[in-house]
Amino acid sequence: MSDPMPLPDQVPDGIPSTLDWVVMCADMATVHAAQRYACIIELWDDAIADARRREEPVAFVERSVRLEVASALRITEHAAGRLMGVGHALMRRYPQVWEAMSRAVITETHATIIVDGFDQLDDVTSGLVFEALSLAEELSTGPFRRAMKRIVDREQEATLAQQHAAALQHRHVRVDAGVDGMAWLTAHLPAVEAHAILGRVTAIARTLTADGDERALDQKRADVFGDLLLDGETVSLPENARGIRPTVAVTVPALTLLTGEGPAAQVDGVGPIPIDRARELCGAASGWMRVLTHPETGVVLSVGRDTYRPPADLRRLVAWRAARCMGPGCGVPADRCDIDHTIDWHHGGDTDASNLAPLCRGHHTLKHQTDWHVRAKPGGALEWTSPAGRVYLVQPERRVPTFTTDPPGPPPF
Repeated sequence: MSDPMPLPDQVPDGIPSTLDWVVMCADMATVHAAQRYACIIELWDDAIADARRREEPVAFVERSVRLEVASALRITEHAAGRLMGVGHALMRRYPQVWEAMSRAVITETHATIIVDGFDQLDDVTSGLVFEALSLAEELSTGPFRRAMKRIVDREQEATLAQQHAAALQHRHVRVDAGVDGMAWLTAHLPAVEAHAILGRVTAIARTLTADGDERALDQKRADVFGDLLLDGETVSLPENARGIRPTVAVTVPALTLLTGEGPAAQVDGVGPIPIDRARELCGAASGWMRVLTHPETGVVLSVGRDTYRPPADLRRLVAWRAARCMGPGCGVPADRCDIDHTIDWHHGGDTDASNLAPLCRGHHTLKHQTDWHVRAKPGGALEWTSPAGRVYLVQPERRVPTFTTDPPGPPPF
């Protein structure tokens, strides 16, 4: 295969590696995608202008252009409509995002995440666009999608309580017929309760490991769900499955909890919730793990070299801090990950919050069995160095506050 001419401003000195060519090809694809959006909108504008010039109705112009694009690109009309919608948003409402994409500063996926997020808001300021672009340039698409959701949730907080109260009026349970004697039982209920129910059903299902039980986890979940609703108790379950209750992490800024003002409370995997609901949950039973952004005393941050296995509260803190697997771009929830010693305990690493991070089984194996190298960085971040020498910094979703003692100042006058 003949090599194309290298792009001087995109490759380091010397001969580019195969990975350099991969990156350059991806950047060129992003640049071309930006131009494709621009051309589609130009085609759309020309068609509307031509219809108006001939004093013909423009009602069918969009459908005509959509069919034209779909036929030319050999895609569905739905996909063509998506291209037109994203293109219109980029060219008309968020030109800074299109500009960044046209220079391959962000990818096409980053751009569509921004469009989908901001289109949920009534008012998008230039400051919001700048904030999103700054994150898009720094984060891979998985973490950026979550960061974008947090931005949208934050901007929607003002009406969150009213919206939630209105939505509660539509809660319901219904049965829809399936096939082969099956049916769908659907419950539309608050997201906090829905996640807690799924968490409890999953926790019980994982305990069902009797010899000869070949049911998949989803099948066990369905069976546990039915047993709990029909019988209302767990006597028929194995002893280690009884009494399991859901655990949901509710993060509440202390000032918000006390005054009702400030950032909204957040539920892991759900998003912001009304402060009245947060107060109720934080005063509820022990199934709720309360995490205040103003740190509570008594949290175990390290057991040094005394033991390999982290105590339960240290494991929970490390998982809460990261929220996800700390592999580059990974989105596996931390509660489904291994808690890994970044510096192996057998090689002198401490069982310490600064040396622990959640890794999914795949990234855990890759760290130990390949030439990837991982270093712990301040604040719970991990620095991954690939076999090709590229460095990727993975930041945790949250920060654990640290405190220092100010040195004594001069005596007051």
